[in-house]
Amino acid sequence: MNKLEKVALGSQGLHVSVQGLGCMGMTDFPGGTIYGTPDEPESIATIHRASYPSRC
Repeated sequence: MNKLEKVALGSQGLHVSVQGLGCMGMTDFPGGTIYGTPDEPESIATIHRASYPSRC
């Protein structure tokens, strides 16, 4: 399995992966339907798959 590249975040020793999960389409905001109506169960499942890929 390939390891994700990590970078420092801030100055307190926290490191995060450079790859992220864009969640804009998982939200709803007043006056905006650019991505359509969010599907909450599907959004939650996507976050779980991204957070714990070995469990899916």
